[in-house]
Amino acid sequence: MPVDGVAMTAIGVAVIRARESERPDRLYDDPQAAAFVTAARAGFEPDRWARVEAVADQFYEGRTIGVHLVDERFRAAIAAGLRQIVVLGAGLDTRAYRMALPPDTHVYEIDLPELFAFKEPVLAATAATPTCHRHVVIADLRDDWRKSLLSAGFDPSAPTYWVDEGSLGYLNQDWNQRVVRTLTELSAPGSRFGAARYVVDPDAPQYRDLRRLVAGDNAPDPAPAPSTPDFDAQAWLEDIGWSTEFHSWNDMTADLPRPAGTLDPRIGNIAAIRR
Repeated sequence: MPVDGVAMTAIGVAVIRARESERPDRLYDDPQAAAFVTAARAGFEPDRWARVEAVADQFYEGRTIGVHLVDERFRAAIAAGLRQIVVLGAGLDTRAYRMALPPDTHVYEIDLPELFAFKEPVLAATAATPTCHRHVVIADLRDDWRKSLLSAGFDPSAPTYWVDEGSLGYLNQDWNQRVVRTLTELSAPGSRFGAARYVVDPDAPQYRDLRRLVAGDNAPDPAPAPSTPDFDAQAWLEDIGWSTEFHSWNDMTADLPRPAGTLDPRIGNIAAIRR
């Protein structure tokens, strides 16, 4: 059970998805999320679990709407005829189960071994059945994940929808640019990819609390970073073979039946299609 480290953040997201699923006005329904939360809680000391829930509280509104928006992009990719989906840093994602994806769809979930060591037994205990072909790919995105994906049956000649819900961050570092270059090489024309554009204060209380929960209270804080990285991810994606279009958070959430808040207009999603 991932009680510390980066993999533990998947538990916090499951807490958020479980809470959303209980609402009468829910934006999505994730039946497996509650099972993950129940299983995870048993492995935490009460005080530490309280901290997990407190951090989830701070991120709830924005993160749960973000899950809904990715669901919408899933549906758009399926409607466009894509039947191969790769979830980067999949965590406790259950879209292969909960979204009624067509049976000829192949979903590849990439994440760390400790994550799947927790995830798979919980799914088995719920007797959950995916509606499509689901493939577990045990790999670290910072290492050679390409070979593991191909070995799992991934077809580079088929258009692919690549899903990133925050694992890659700003795309301004060597490692995450390597990930995107690799998935670009594996993408047939018509493939889709979405990169988030953030403007955040890393010293804000919620990010500080998350950092200390994941890395430990005695871990040093990272060096100060600008709220807006000096890197144009959209132009970079264009240069390496993608056609892009930016959608702001405000535009994407304008029609939601729930207040989403008005954020900096630079915050949103870069939607990319492989040329």
